[in-house]
Amino acid sequence: MVDVDPLARHLAPRDVPQSLLDALAHRFGERCSTVASVREQHGRDESAFTQGPAPAAVVFAESTADVVDAVRLAAAHRTPVIPFGAGTSLEGHLLPVQGGISLDLGRMTRILAVHAEDMTITVQPGVVRTAVNRALEGRGLFFPVDPGADATIGGMCATRASGTNAVRYGTMRENVLALEVVTARGDVIRTGTRARKSSAGYDLTRLMVGSEGTLGVITEVTLRLHPLPEAVSAATCSFPAIEPAIRTAMAIVQLGIPIARCEFLDAHGVRMVNAHSRLALPEQPLLLMEFHGSAHEVEDQARTVQGLATEHGAEAFAWATSPEDRARLWAARHNAYFAALHTNPGRRVISTDTCLPISRLADCLVASVAEAEASGLPHYCLGHVGDGNFHFGYLVRPGDEDDWRVAETLNHALVRRALALGGTCSGEHGIGLHKMGFLREEAGEGAIAMMRAIKQALDPDGILNPGKIFE
Repeated sequence: MVDVDPLARHLAPRDVPQSLLDALAHRFGERCSTVASVREQHGRDESAFTQGPAPAAVVFAESTADVVDAVRLAAAHRTPVIPFGAGTSLEGHLLPVQGGISLDLGRMTRILAVHAEDMTITVQPGVVRTAVNRALEGRGLFFPVDPGADATIGGMCATRASGTNAVRYGTMRENVLALEVVTARGDVIRTGTRARKSSAGYDLTRLMVGSEGTLGVITEVTLRLHPLPEAVSAATCSFPAIEPAIRTAMAIVQLGIPIARCEFLDAHGVRMVNAHSRLALPEQPLLLMEFHGSAHEVEDQARTVQGLATEHGAEAFAWATSPEDRARLWAARHNAYFAALHTNPGRRVISTDTCLPISRLADCLVASVAEAEASGLPHYCLGHVGDGNFHFGYLVRPGDEDDWRVAETLNHALVRRALALGGTCSGEHGIGLHKMGFLREEAGEGAIAMMRAIKQALDPDGILNPGKIFE
């Protein structure tokens, strides 16, 4: 039976003592807010969950010392602390289901060091991804991880974010070298170094990347950078149906073509993007691709891919030749979520993602699209199909139990199909509140018990973003 009110069963609010609020106000002054509108803003994210409680207070941190003091005060009162970045997560990560304090890191926006010769950059967690690349202008380097939203680097670490470039450059897991983290006791630790590899002890950096704020508060991040490609070329390719588009993407990967981006949009997604971004793409299943390398390499890659697409029945292959045209296409793709909201006024998006072994991608996607079409619920499908990752957005009317039930039924069928085919319940969104049950199915009780043991060891009072990942 699908739960039509999945948030309610996670609520377990704890009392926040007035003595803690007084202590926070004394330490932070105006940077500790109990104003209702500020609290409500920090009690929601971009997920479909809309009825959660607001935190008791919001603390705006500007330094590691601020984070240390806030966590120590909360720990002394055994009060939850929920780290907050840009608020763009999609699985309920930021909702204070056990009450407590929202710790906003959005003012920690300093670029701390650029080591161009080592291809690394060190930043505070509130730096957004586009600001990283602005800081690198003129240095011949860039940071490739690009989730659709202009998320903070700290939030991207916490959710192990990915994006359109992952097929070539990897996810946050591959691109974070070192962290500074404040523990649940308010201690400051450092994980990793600027060296490209290490076999020294447990890999605490990878433990923290993807921990969703449940094991520590990230206060500093050292990122791996990549050389800007000599040449860049982008193309769109339309298909008469979904399956040949996906099989083209599969063939690109299986042949080892080093494509930088290989994105998919179904016809619904293309229609929404056209309306929102004033484009005129054919309203058919679409691959949006980008090639990086030398001028010769880019030309060879593009020619090979165009041939593959033609073999699979592509009906149109168009080049985006200028940087402005490429930027417009990718901005439209990144804004697909907002395009769906814009073209379906009054509805919310229940967004989900899965990731499959590349050989099973078409099987899962085609069956899931058929189910969504049969449901009659407005939806769209898109994905980073070059690495087997795709998303559905189901558009529901707030408060409509029938819409929610249909969307969650589709979501459950999609994720279970992915798991049965050797995939994962989340390629990049994370678990948050929405996918706890799926994580149990994927990982098994033994692995969940190990995760609980780690959580208990590092956060014995359960104050760091409690109620997320597992119950």
